[in-house]
Amino acid sequence: MEGEREMEAETASKRARGVVRGGRPPRGLAGRVEERILDAAAHVFLEHGFRGASVDEIAGVACAGKPTIYVRFPGKQALFTAVVERLVRRNTNLEAISCSGASIEERLDALAAVVLTRVLTPETIGLIRVAVAEARRFPDLATSVSRMGRQRPTEALARVFGELAGSNDIGGSPAFAPDRLPETARRFLDLVVLPMLMRALFGEDLAALRAEIGPHVAGSVAFFLAACGRGNTPARELATPNAELSANRDAVAG
Repeated sequence: MEGEREMEAETASKRARGVVRGGRPPRGLAGRVEERILDAAAHVFLEHGFRGASVDEIAGVACAGKPTIYVRFPGKQALFTAVVERLVRRNTNLEAISCSGASIEERLDALAAVVLTRVLTPETIGLIRVAVAEARRFPDLATSVSRMGRQRPTEALARVFGELAGSNDIGGSPAFAPDRLPETARRFLDLVVLPMLMRALFGEDLAALRAEIGPHVAGSVAFFLAACGRGNTPARELATPNAELSANRDAVAG
């Protein structure tokens, strides 16, 4: 009887949290099983963190059985990695904006604005915080997330830079030589993304940060092009991104 009462209490608690499954999912939800699982996992990880999340709750939110999940993902760490991988994949889809703008400045402005807009979302910032919080207990997870967060955006941006180098006189800059494109892309991402990302991770309001994207991007792109041997931007404008990076490094060191 005691065991039955405990089971009933647990079931009632799960019902209150909306995680009890009731039979098969509706026919309309039968497809997209993996997407539903990843959507549910993202929600649960953001709600409870990595340690507090459970496959039971993810299964409940996804309206899927645990065996269905384990067929696709061997465990919670694999689920979290897949959630982040999907997010990175979405954020690095740059094909649609790779050729927008009449000048190199306009193209890079558009590119940087899109990248930052995608990064400065509650889901992206929340999942990065979860990975950072668990870095000591799950170093492989943190390493995997860090690698995806840098490698894939760098590869996507390097492809875009390759297109720009072939269609614009920026291609004459040594920074846009084919063998240097990955490093140039990394530098661009650090200049554009890192200062705003650090501020977001330290708790600044995302809406306020998104409102700063325009001027931040303009200053960063001007600095980047000047460093690549393009443009005649005044020194005081070029100092802005560099000073911002230094301030963020000081904040981290402190």
